[in-house]
Amino acid sequence: MDSVIDKAFAAALYGDGDEGLDTGASLLAATPDADADLRRRGEEYLTRAWRNGWQPADVLRLVRRDLEDPHVRLAASLIHTETARYAHLPPRWAPQLADIGPTEEPAQDRFSRATTHLQLYRLLLRLPPLEPVGPPPGEALPAPAEGEPRTLTRIRALLAKAEATGYPEEAEALTAKAQELMARHSLDEALLAARTHAKDVPAACRIGVDAPYETAKAILLDAVAAANRCRAVWNEAYGFSTVVGFEPDLEAVELLHTSLLVQGTAAMTKAEAQQRAGGRKRTKTFRQSFLMAYAHRIGGRLADAGEHAMTEAAAEGESRAALLPALAARDVAVTDRAERMFPETTTTRVRGVTDGEGWAHGTAAADRAQVAPRGRGPALP
Repeated sequence: MDSVIDKAFAAALYGDGDEGLDTGASLLAATPDADADLRRRGEEYLTRAWRNGWQPADVLRLVRRDLEDPHVRLAASLIHTETARYAHLPPRWAPQLADIGPTEEPAQDRFSRATTHLQLYRLLLRLPPLEPVGPPPGEALPAPAEGEPRTLTRIRALLAKAEATGYPEEAEALTAKAQELMARHSLDEALLAARTHAKDVPAACRIGVDAPYETAKAILLDAVAAANRCRAVWNEAYGFSTVVGFEPDLEAVELLHTSLLVQGTAAMTKAEAQQRAGGRKRTKTFRQSFLMAYAHRIGGRLADAGEHAMTEAAAEGESRAALLPALAARDVAVTDRAERMFPETTTTRVRGVTDGEGWAHGTAAADRAQVAPRGRGPALP
């Protein structure tokens, strides 16, 4: 049996053409006794991927992008089986596994089923090592605190309401309040760590940046990360950004980026409908320009909101002289961790912003999603 598996893999996994895949699939289709070992080999490829820094969401994102639905369902089934054998899973894996989707493999004839396995395994075999953003599965970790901080629960609820409402003014106010809570939560955590001399160190997480318009989405994520005292590094080839920061700030980045992307996409869809109603056809350039303007404008407003939260904290009794050193120390720690993780990064020139109306509509949408409290402090530009 092993010789059949080995011959099939040798023919199919180390080339790019279909001839080797057909040869390997034919061998496997003719050998039903090899099915269990074929599946076990897939689980072994996943085990190696986890050791090389990959996580379930990363793998599934790549499979969805590069292969078809049968491969996605097979990958989900293998991940479900492989991860079930660990006594301990990293903290961020639970929501990834909860969102894994259907784990039932599709009904296929034996040749098609073998081909699906081999195409997926070819992709898994070629996954390069990634900079780890957490421990691999199986390592015992300190027991997490029960539930999440009350502030994050409130932030999550505010953003959910902002995404659901059909009224821009209400979404604006809800998002503003959420960002105010995020900024203040970050300040409180920094001061607490400074006073108690806590040994907290920056962590990291990955956030998917999916096509289409991935450049604009990556810029929006970078803006949200910077405003929340984090650093984001985009890996365009594999469709994600790695965000480095302290845990409370990483939570804020994940929540706010997702919400702003949902709100921005809804505003873009509405703007397109208005354009079509006026007899003007809108294209990919409109959507690209819209999202780029949205990301650019949001970045400026988030930065101002962070400064506003710090001013409020000082007005409520926290000394700016105490706040600044505490925040500076955390900024240095985040920058150091990011540079050690990614010693070689490059900048990319942004192209494709050619639709003036798309830019204007995107800027207006970002203004409606403003992130400073209304009626408190100076108006933002």
